[in-house]
Amino acid sequence: MSKTQNKPLQIRSTKIVATLGPASDERIEELVIAGVDVFRLNFSHGSHAQHLARIKRIREVANKVNRFVAIIADLQGPKIRISNFVDDAAVNIVAGADFTIDTELDAKAGNSKEVGTSYKTLATEVSVGNILVLGDGLMELEVVNIAGTKVHCKVLIGGELGGGKGINLKGGGLSAPALSDKDKIDLEFACSHGVDYLAISFVCTAQDIEEARSLARKHNSPCGIIAKLERAEAVASDENIDAIIDASDAVMVARGDLGIEIGDAALMGMQKKIIMRARKLNTSVITATQMMESMITNPHPTRAEVMDVANAVLDGTDAVMLSGETAMGQYPVDTVTSMVRVIEGAESSTYVKPTVALQYECKTIDASIAMAAMNIAERLENVRAVACLTATGTTTRLMSRSRSRLPIYALSDSLQTLARVALFRGVHPRQFTAEDIDFDLINDAAIKLLQDDGTITAGDRVILTKGDYRNVQGGTNTLKIMEIN
Repeated sequence: MSKTQNKPLQIRSTKIVATLGPASDERIEELVIAGVDVFRLNFSHGSHAQHLARIKRIREVANKVNRFVAIIADLQGPKIRISNFVDDAAVNIVAGADFTIDTELDAKAGNSKEVGTSYKTLATEVSVGNILVLGDGLMELEVVNIAGTKVHCKVLIGGELGGGKGINLKGGGLSAPALSDKDKIDLEFACSHGVDYLAISFVCTAQDIEEARSLARKHNSPCGIIAKLERAEAVASDENIDAIIDASDAVMVARGDLGIEIGDAALMGMQKKIIMRARKLNTSVITATQMMESMITNPHPTRAEVMDVANAVLDGTDAVMLSGETAMGQYPVDTVTSMVRVIEGAESSTYVKPTVALQYECKTIDASIAMAAMNIAERLENVRAVACLTATGTTTRLMSRSRSRLPIYALSDSLQTLARVALFRGVHPRQFTAEDIDFDLINDAAIKLLQDDGTITAGDRVILTKGDYRNVQGGTNTLKIMEIN
């Protein structure tokens, strides 16, 4: 192992995604300074006007503090929900009692015995013996009879049930499409305002991703597409998991609904499988849901939450995500700083080992250059950083699969590319314009940027990759080892 690798980590590699909401809308600058790399806009809540204000504020803050921050528009998807109760009140359902879900019941006529649903085909898609889970896993109903539009159930686990709560079928099987009419409207809005990623909820197949990508292109958006893996159907086979990963720019382990559908006991193994397959297939991966849930109301995480975040880091996730913790919690900034500490502790552990054994296929020139660069960087003494002149960020994403402890610098003149790579593990965006620099001096100019940044000093080595085409920053086909004098 080189001397460089024995130095303590100086730069955090695993990225932090934070969801905006009432608790954080006025604290975006504090959150960026604390360490947020990516903001998530949850289109299950809020108006277009509210989301537009958030987009503008994020860009304004990022420019002010000289950071590149990505924006994810997370589409609601066909969340299957119960309707409302009389006077919008919540009701208590008791274990052992009868409870009916009626697809034709008035949307505001629910009571302690029955409730309606927005999912009109529910009665034709469930069977006697099925278990329906309500309220994000808090309550369970067993289907005992189906009569026309009425799904008669026996309450297995009761509790307080409010209107609009989600319905999941244990084991999966509900057939709602991934993109609803609302999603398509939200997608057009998000694309028109230049978000960096679209997150597609309740994905079942790779075709769901292709449909979203086609719609984004129709609206002239090159944004990345993230598949949220939260349906049992999506993870029913290794082949389907791989097909979805291959079709996506990133995937999200959405542990809330996924845990309900496949069961808590299977969730840990599935998280590790998805992260492993995403890394193998050169796709970014986000681990999400309840990572520091207790910090919605408490100033410190539990030890279990610390271990959960640390284990996701050890698994090799690109990013960990905060939801209610920053959207509506009492301590949004403290939650981010706690997550930073946990990530840095995990990354400095001896259990984090780079993957540089050239186990991955190199089907393209840029993939080959990326793998060679990281292989050399881990084995050659005194390498301090890897720098990549890139137009699209693709080469840096490929480099980030190595899990190197060394920082990877994405040097680009594309602001859109620099924002998108903020999601990639270990990749740090820096604006660099080569157009006005003599072709023979570009290498030196790139090194000077890193020297001025304080990243490298005399005696260090830098692995530099680029294309050898004049006036073009993409098309990576060249690797050079630079020694700093």
